[in-house]
Amino acid sequence: MLENFTEINQESPRDKIIRQIRMLITSGQLKSGDKLPPERKLAEKLGVGRTAIRAAIRKLEFYGILKTLPQSGTVVSGMGLPALEGLITDVLKLERSDFKDLVETRVILESTTARLAAERRTDEDIEEIQRALESYEKKVKTGKNAVEEDLLFHLKIAEASKNAVLKSLMLIITPDIIKQFISYKVCDESTELKALNEHQKIIQAIIDKDGDKASVFMEEHLKDVINFSVI
Repeated sequence: MLENFTEINQESPRDKIIRQIRMLITSGQLKSGDKLPPERKLAEKLGVGRTAIRAAIRKLEFYGILKTLPQSGTVVSGMGLPALEGLITDVLKLERSDFKDLVETRVILESTTARLAAERRTDEDIEEIQRALESYEKKVKTGKNAVEEDLLFHLKIAEASKNAVLKSLMLIITPDIIKQFISYKVCDESTELKALNEHQKIIQAIIDKDGDKASVFMEEHLKDVINFSVI
């Protein structure tokens, strides 16, 4: 009987804003080339913070639905109505993707970014990754939550890959995975200490410019996430 029930999804302010923009496009009130109101006015009208407005705009910009023009503000893309409506529908569906699908995608992305980082990194990249690792280590060894520092470490590796698209894709899916980890209390002291050792192996492979090892170590590091996703 339990399988007949479905999970109730609560929309974030960002998703509600995206859905309103979709409705305005579908109804014809927003057309290709139309300019959106300024962030401040939108936030006041919708009763949300400007952070939520920016998050929705960034999401829609990434998919090419909106574009921000210098000194002109944010406008609706030049695509036709069916394409715009379909794209926004897909974006909203992505936010409710199966957790296992998100994790599989993250493993593919991060094993690739680790390999590319080892091949393309600069001395400055290594310094940035090491700083992120030091921040993570400090939090872990004092028993504090280090979720944000963990994410920063992975993003610095993505930056070192010199592939902006891979980094953008990581920014889309990784926060949802982390949110699930926090809500189910998967991240505890023992797992974070284990992750610290794995981080050290990954960065050493990147320093050594060994792309194969960096990719393998990253996949091994993400095994806990994979195992959690199939529970």
